[in-house]
Amino acid sequence: MHPMLNIGIRAARSAGKIIMQATEQLEKVEVEQKGSNDFVTSVDKEAEESIIYVIKKAYHDHGFICEESGESGNRDSEYQWIIDPLDGTTNFIKGIPHFSVSIALKINGKTELALVLDPTRDELFTATRGAGCQFNTYRSRVTKAKDLKGTLIGTGFPFKFKHYKETYLSIFSDMFDDTADIRRSGSPALDLAYVAAGRLDGFWEIGLKPWNTAAGELLIKEAGGIVTDFTGGHGYVASGNIVVGNPKVVKAMLSKMRPHLTPALSR
Repeated sequence: MHPMLNIGIRAARSAGKIIMQATEQLEKVEVEQKGSNDFVTSVDKEAEESIIYVIKKAYHDHGFICEESGESGNRDSEYQWIIDPLDGTTNFIKGIPHFSVSIALKINGKTELALVLDPTRDELFTATRGAGCQFNTYRSRVTKAKDLKGTLIGTGFPFKFKHYKETYLSIFSDMFDDTADIRRSGSPALDLAYVAAGRLDGFWEIGLKPWNTAAGELLIKEAGGIVTDFTGGHGYVASGNIVVGNPKVVKAMLSKMRPHLTPALSR
């Protein structure tokens, strides 16, 4: 295993320990609203600090792009860690045991290492560019579905972008007609990991941030899947509008989405 991935895993487990200890006394967790329907807790911040501490101890000259603290460390470094310390904060606040720690490492602008940790189930999803994707100690692959028939697709409601509600519901309705079922879990980083592990056949969401998707993107690509925006292009990093799955599933999902897209979502 790549030594930097080992450090990332150590950092994620340190954060996971903090999160799981906090679940035992949720009434003591401090919660703030940082935006419309967007929450942050004292645990998010403590977990993020723990991740940065572990990585800095090993690599003091690396840079960081984090959900809570923004950019820090050496911004000119060729090594940039992208961190979401607690993806699924609302689930965590409500005591729903479905959230994750997401960490990716970009080297000279390319994502080379990725991991998503589910501390509740002690499940670890990892990938190294060119070396495949692993779920715990096993190699994982996206599913072999040939179309949407019989598939289980993940999604996320546009709770921060409710002006897209009608468009989203139209897409959801058309997608639902052809799939076996659709899931909304509340942790997009875990949803992406589930696609890479073959638990979900595909996934789409509006307006995600780089720390939600950086790790999952590499997991899926190394598991044989593809990642696109809503038009099949590469604008998902800028827009946060993401569609993932094996190539045939993504093609089928895009065909369902295309008739409903507004100009703002066609990127």
